[in-house]
Amino acid sequence: MNKLTLTEAIAPATEMLMKGRALLTVGGETPNTMTIGWGFIGYCWNKPVLTVVVRKQRHTHDFLLKESNFTVSMSMDEDLKPVFAFAGSESGRDVNKFSGHGMTMEKAQKVSAPIVKECKLHFECVTRLVQEMTEDNMDKEMSAHVYPMKDFHTMVFGEIVDIYET
Repeated sequence: MNKLTLTEAIAPATEMLMKGRALLTVGGETPNTMTIGWGFIGYCWNKPVLTVVVRKQRHTHDFLLKESNFTVSMSMDEDLKPVFAFAGSESGRDVNKFSGHGMTMEKAQKVSAPIVKECKLHFECVTRLVQEMTEDNMDKEMSAHVYPMKDFHTMVFGEIVDIYET
């Protein structure tokens, strides 16, 4: 394991987010993961922070709000492209994504949510703020363009408590 600083991880992590090569994982009784392509990595409240955005209708959403922590595992490995496609198109309501689909749960270092073993870059986060997006607090043009169905995301701000490569 190779520990990383926020500064070392921010550029590759941003690229992987932009390419949909990140898996948001929550723990609990039935751990679940989903592919994410939106997020923010930075510095807030004098702490490193990773913000994930999840629509309310996603299976992961309720688990994310219930649990106090989450992980984000990332990789640019081309062999994992089908894994990211599967995790982003299938719901944990219908299938156990960690059973025979190329993803293995592995214990995280500092939080209870697991990491995805096959990925190389991992962020472990403790939830610090949950913020609902609404039509009232969003630019009207952006809202109409991105959310014509009014299916706004919830933003979950996680304090990054560990960053490492495996």
